Amino acid sequence: MAATEKTEFEIALNQAALAAEAALDRLLPNQNENRLHAAMRYAALGQGKRLRPFFVLESAKLSGVSLERAMPVAAALECIHCYSLVHDDLPAMDNDDLRRGLPTTHKKFDEATAILAGDALLTIAFEILADAGQPPALIGALAKAAGQAGMVGGQMLDIEAETKNFSSLEEISAMQSGKTGALFEFACIAGPMMAGQDMTALKTYAKNIGIAFQIADDILDVESTVADLGKATQKDKAKGKATFVDFLGLDGAKKHAKLLAEAAKAALEPHGESAIVLRQAADFIISRRK
Repeated sequence: MAATEKTEFEIALNQAALAAEAALDRLLPNQNENRLHAAMRYAALGQGKRLRPFFVLESAKLSGVSLERAMPVAAALECIHCYSLVHDDLPAMDNDDLRRGLPTTHKKFDEATAILAGDALLTIAFEILADAGQPPALIGALAKAAGQAGMVGGQMLDIEAETKNFSSLEEISAMQSGKTGALFEFACIAGPMMAGQDMTALKTYAKNIGIAFQIADDILDVESTVADLGKATQKDKAKGKATFVDFLGLDGAKKHAKLLAEAAKAALEPHGESAIVLRQAADFIISRRK
């Protein structure tokens, strides 16, 4: 039987992952220099689907921005994402021993080194953008997406949910829009922002896939295994935190994720057939198995 032909999205994702890996390998300091550099590279290289760099590069392509100009933005964003994972895994946060089937950074090294490696990945992201001559507006947008008004603020709400829980679907959606969605949104608007174009369509697309991605995560947390995911499952339930599955039920969560994916695809109508890869990406977001 012939192998299943890859979709345009799968090809683009693989190309983006390879390009992001090469860029990070070049931009991060040599691991032989010291323990901190080794931990930074361990946390950032050789792992993950590179979805956020993919969205940067695809939105850039859609907006007529060159790969050369977009690549530092993609690499910087991935550094921030990887830093967030290092800190999320710490005992004071999610206390995870595995990440993508490998020991988490604090298990591979130690807690202090992991904290500093995360700090270094966060700050080198802005060094990468500055060295590439990216405009202040774009650097500011990434800082906002990563900070108290975005990812970090969402993470704080997530921690607070361990004691006060969520009372509505709107509350959990707001939390995840920051914790998970903010970096996706930046990735998707980076292209039109660099090109000086209208960001409305891609911003709407991103808001929908950001929530859909988290719903898919909540579903996987119920249906998958440690072996499949490469990390612990059902930790939110153990901590008493409500998820989208709790509010909507398993079938309801799947239906809601599908509706969000369809809304994301509909938002791309102004881009016509040029956005086929992003449409396929929306379907992947809700159908992935890890």
